[in-house]
Amino acid sequence: MKSKFIKSTIILLIGGFISKILGMVIKVVLTRVVSTEGIGLYMLVLPTFNLFITLCSLGLPTAISKMVSEKRTNNKKIVLSIIKPIIIYNIILIIILYAISPILSKYLLNNNDTYYPLIAIGLTLPFICISGIIKGYFFGKEKMIPHTLSNITEQLVRLFLTIFYIPKLLVYGLNIAITGVVLINILSELSSIIILMFFLPKNEIITKDDFKRDKAIEKDVLNISIPTTGSRLIGSFVYFLEPIILTYTLVKSGYSNSFITNEYGIINGYVFPLLLMPSFFTMAISNALLPTVSNAYSHGHYKYTRSKIKQAIFFCLLIGIPITIILTLVPEIPLKLIYNTSEGLEYIKIVAPFFILHYIQSPLTSAMQAMGKATSAMVGTLCGSLLRTLILIVTGFLKIGLWGLIIATISNFIFVTIHHIYYVNKYLKEKNNIKFSH
Repeated sequence: MKSKFIKSTIILLIGGFISKILGMVIKVVLTRVVSTEGIGLYMLVLPTFNLFITLCSLGLPTAISKMVSEKRTNNKKIVLSIIKPIIIYNIILIIILYAISPILSKYLLNNNDTYYPLIAIGLTLPFICISGIIKGYFFGKEKMIPHTLSNITEQLVRLFLTIFYIPKLLVYGLNIAITGVVLINILSELSSIIILMFFLPKNEIITKDDFKRDKAIEKDVLNISIPTTGSRLIGSFVYFLEPIILTYTLVKSGYSNSFITNEYGIINGYVFPLLLMPSFFTMAISNALLPTVSNAYSHGHYKYTRSKIKQAIFFCLLIGIPITIILTLVPEIPLKLIYNTSEGLEYIKIVAPFFILHYIQSPLTSAMQAMGKATSAMVGTLCGSLLRTLILIVTGFLKIGLWGLIIATISNFIFVTIHHIYYVNKYLKEKNNIKFSH
């Protein structure tokens, strides 16, 4: 188990690093093609995109990963029996999105140019969902190479289309180009699914019966996925509300729509992506940690569970601290090198030291989900999100511009991280009187 965790982590780190580099290249290319105005428009749509990604996936990748790792039942049945109901569910989501898009674009986001990108989101959802389900299966089996190769292929397809496809759409307008950016996800996710299919067991014979509903499996999957989805849904919903709240409060405070769009684009297009650079590292560790902790915890190996969680946090800090120091002291160097801009420097200097808390949130959340305590993680996320939203509303009327978003984000990091550390410690102590400290 120990060597498998380390091996899985290393594979995911290498793959995550390559994917992150490709992602940064895509970001740079996109920024230079559509300009800050285009990035600002995309960032207005992105919270809705993330919300519907969370809704369409329904926490299934995590649930399937956990069930497969615990060897509860036939793995093929776990994956295939859920496909039919989840596709029907995704079709319903698409209809809902189409119905609310006119209201979202005109009245909530206050930007008619967001309408077509919002519509395009619906077409991507089934592909994202199916890809996530298959990846969850491989995570549960602790086979990380398929996931790694599919992610790299996904990014390469996205990069190719961004370079050769988006500039041609610009002649039809910026909103059409951003619609194209959203639609690229269909082909990138499809390429990921194709790669994953090559790694599925060759000796398995799939029949129609495998796709039939199994209420027992559905119940087990939903018992795990719903609390997991709750945590992600809360975060995505708050992120969805973010541009709506900011636009409303800042316009009421006298700021122009162009100022809000530009500054919001800087923060979400340059500042946060730069600060999230180590996320490929923390996500790799978290993804490797979930099946390892789930298997160990379900079999009563609590000391091993404790050691793996501490090891995961140590690795996250090992990369997070040096990057935090660089981004706090000399943010202009990576900002200029990666995005060829100096916009957002002051934001980075203030928020960078607090991002160290965000880096360790991911493994803590994975640990709680693996121990069957996803509901507790959801409660922590809910309280942190309510705090963030409240601060966002209050600061929006204080005439401090987008600094309210920075203050709200920092407050959320502090609260949720402290909450997760406390409850991971509590659950481990309850099981075997194990003291967990960070």
